[in-house]
Amino acid sequence: MGEWGFLSKLLDKVQSHSTVIGKVWMTVLFVFRIMVLGGGAEKVWGDEQSKMVCNTKQPGCVNVCYDHAFPISHIRFWTLQIIFVATPTLMYLGHVLHVIHKEKKLREHLQNQAECQGIKQPKYTDDKGKVKIKGDLLASYMASVIVKILLEAAFIVGQYYLYGFVMVPKIECTRYPCPYTVECFMSRPTEKTVFIIFMLVVSCVSLLLNIIEIFYLIVHRSKRHHALNLTFPYHRNIKLSLLDALQM
Repeated sequence: MGEWGFLSKLLDKVQSHSTVIGKVWMTVLFVFRIMVLGGGAEKVWGDEQSKMVCNTKQPGCVNVCYDHAFPISHIRFWTLQIIFVATPTLMYLGHVLHVIHKEKKLREHLQNQAECQGIKQPKYTDDKGKVKIKGDLLASYMASVIVKILLEAAFIVGQYYLYGFVMVPKIECTRYPCPYTVECFMSRPTEKTVFIIFMLVVSCVSLLLNIIEIFYLIVHRSKRHHALNLTFPYHRNIKLSLLDALQM
């Protein structure tokens, strides 16, 4: 679990700058993906090649058969999946930290000004430094969620085409240097299948959470836009009058 510590600390910083659904998604990532992968799956998959038994003693045949059945091991595939899926969130975190640093300097500038009228005010953070997801930050957040949806779906489809969703006990191989059709048998196929299905279910749950979050953001933005129109109806009418006057 030590190698996941740095990524976990970075993602933990995003918790306070995410929606409720985003926090649930990160909890699923921490508990059901990173912890399970580091705590149990690595031990289960530690013997998939060393304990694979083939009905031949031809040198190199076992290695070729394993490479044919598993172009990339499940552990490395899931590790890449977690890193790729977490990357858009880390990019959003970089945007948030940039905005916080920028508006912190703006507040310091405002404190040194005797007259603050006409000076640009902080838009995304309040006096306590809490971030409001709107404007460019909302667009950045939605983009990160959409990219996560695409990546999650791509990895699920990729896993299916690489080796399916079940660990097959017997593997047949005819590649060189195997002298004939060689049969190889995997160790603990049932236990490995349980982990494969578990990781697949967690991936689908994460994908569903991201889709729900997109709808949540759209509805939340629509409500905020509607509330602004109700709060400032006269400003809206003035804008429409100005536009009509310009078009005449």
